[in-house]
Amino acid sequence: MSRTMKAARFYEAGEPLVLEEIPIPELGPRDVLVDIKASGICGTDVHIALEGSIQPLSTPITLGHEASGVIAEVGAEVTDWKVGDRLSIHPQESCGECHWCRSGFESRCSHAKVLGLHIDGVFAEYLKVAARSLIRLPTEIPFDQGAIVPDAVATPYHAITTRGKLQAGETVAIFGCGGLGIHGIRIAKLCGASKIIAVDVSEEALERAREAGADSTVNAASESPARKIRQLTDGQGVDISLEFVGLQTAIDQSVKSLRMGGRAVIVGVGPQKIETLPPSVFVYSEYNLIGSFGSNVADIEKVIKLVTSGRLDLTRSITVKLPLEEINTGLEMLQKKIGNPIRIVISKEPR
Repeated sequence: MSRTMKAARFYEAGEPLVLEEIPIPELGPRDVLVDIKASGICGTDVHIALEGSIQPLSTPITLGHEASGVIAEVGAEVTDWKVGDRLSIHPQESCGECHWCRSGFESRCSHAKVLGLHIDGVFAEYLKVAARSLIRLPTEIPFDQGAIVPDAVATPYHAITTRGKLQAGETVAIFGCGGLGIHGIRIAKLCGASKIIAVDVSEEALERAREAGADSTVNAASESPARKIRQLTDGQGVDISLEFVGLQTAIDQSVKSLRMGGRAVIVGVGPQKIETLPPSVFVYSEYNLIGSFGSNVADIEKVIKLVTSGRLDLTRSITVKLPLEEINTGLEMLQKKIGNPIRIVISKEPR
């Protein structure tokens, strides 16, 4: 193997990522080297590369945090993985030793390093990563789907099941029908939601939401989501709202769309402060405002089981596949919503 690899490097927001030849990193005893087969482009990558609203720890840095691949090399102390094993990658390296890691909540690890934000990410030919960050990928799941499972699918799964604790028969509002929101609709349906209301500002996105299983849709560009949601629920509001946008107005509307005792789960990341109802209304209504970040290894493993069993269909989740050389095209397509994408995947087998 050549000891160099191609990687898409970020230097400055608003400038194209630079495809460079860089050294393949040396492995520590508990690390593995992953031959990256596919990697998903996420909204976070757009926020970093094109908008500058999220700042990486240092530059230059290889972006990307959603990926699948096979083991190319293993460190001296790695015994449960071998060369050729198929895998998905947890988007953050957790320490494996803190209270939260030992409790199965890797998303809360106080020492976590997010791929493509704190350490080099997956928009490259190879990735050095701790072996504990790997999840086995069955042969039934193709690499492009395996790449998006740990974030685009497991993140809404975590928000709905672990944080929101959705129960069968409850009503749900989904704010934002991009990659996370569309999978949120499918997962809420699997969990037995009695009514799913999708909210977005794009009619194309709302049509996609209906195809994914939403019972009703609301165009936030032309009407008040909270008011419409109450009309659609006999004046009561929904049991749980899930916000996948990260905008103050969307968070406010997600809270205002709740019924008494409802839960608003906030997943979207943005620079604005959370501002919503005054405490007198919030407290009287016994609302819950819940943050949800990423996913745990157990969430990803459960999603993989749903996919392999045929209960969760991801065949329509990959809108476009591109080679690494076209990473900047993919970022622009996602930012401008060209082709109304669910997920754009960088793949070694793009077509």
